[in-house]
Amino acid sequence: MSEQNQGEPSHDEKRHEQLTRAEKSTEADAAPRIEVTEKDDGVTRIDVSDQAAVRPGEREESDGS
Repeated sequence: MSEQNQGEPSHDEKRHEQLTRAEKSTEADAAPRIEVTEKDDGVTRIDVSDQAAVRPGEREESDGS
C-alpha cells in the first residue's frame, strides 16, 4: 500500500463525510456497521455490529395494512 498524502483525508474520514453530508443525516449514520477481526493464522472474521440499524437475515413480514 502507498503512504497517504499529507492533507488528504483518510478512508475513514472520507466515509464519515459521505455518510453525514445529507441534510437530515446524523453522526449515527456514520457509525461502523461491521466489526473485522484478523487472527494470527490469517483468518479474517467479519461480523455485523450489534448496533447496526439494519441486519442481514429474514425480513419481518407485514400484514399488509
